[in-house]
Amino acid sequence: MINDVDESLRVLIRRDALNGSNVEIAFDAPSKDWAARQNTPTVNLYLYDVREDLERRRVQYEDVKETVGEREIIVDRRLPPRKFKLSYLVTAWTQRPEDEHRLLSAILSCFIRSDALPSDILQGTLAEVRPPRTQPEPVRVTVALPPPQDRSISDVWTALGGELKASLDLVVTAPFDTRRTIEVGPIVTEEPRIGIGPLGAESETFSKKRRSGAPQPEQVPEEDDAEIVRFGKDHSGRSLRVRRLSRP
Repeated sequence: MINDVDESLRVLIRRDALNGSNVEIAFDAPSKDWAARQNTPTVNLYLYDVREDLERRRVQYEDVKETVGEREIIVDRRLPPRKFKLSYLVTAWTQRPEDEHRLLSAILSCFIRSDALPSDILQGTLAEVRPPRTQPEPVRVTVALPPPQDRSISDVWTALGGELKASLDLVVTAPFDTRRTIEVGPIVTEEPRIGIGPLGAESETFSKKRRSGAPQPEQVPEEDDAEIVRFGKDHSGRSLRVRRLSRP
């Protein structure tokens, strides 16, 4: 997922911010050694933090349906993707500070146009459509917002061993598929049938006797030896009947 976000950002910046200019895009850590080796204009997107967005976590499984004939049936249940925040330190590297500011301005303009990355530049798994959705998951993006209290941009520069430089804090919230599913039982193709007979242990003993050929309990006599008593109807409208011996 992370590499797909990298490639999506590369495509978007090259298309909407650089406008075909001869500027490289890098994802290296902007340390002193790296900066000393740069001799061409470069936009650097350094991924310095990855954490889950707990406010967007969903734990309810989603039904995956398929159309069979004229009806829809549930064929699977899938846990929605988790959302992860990828924080990038965006910097521009040229020979003149004015050119760097111009590049940062173009990048800022590129990302404030929408709160999500355009679907036509999404790469790899980000562009996939996973049921029950009919389009890719939105990839949210924010830029130049104040960082959380537990993280400071100056701390990032200190860790890199470099000098503080004008930069943009770009945060991309991307979905990550957990691949967790629940199997669904087979489709019911017959109407339920309800029988009345011996219960519990009596039912098991009765079945064994029938299979072994042992003498069965006294059968209900034919209709000429019994009185047919009719009363009521069941839920399907059929009459209920009870045979009762007419002789003692």
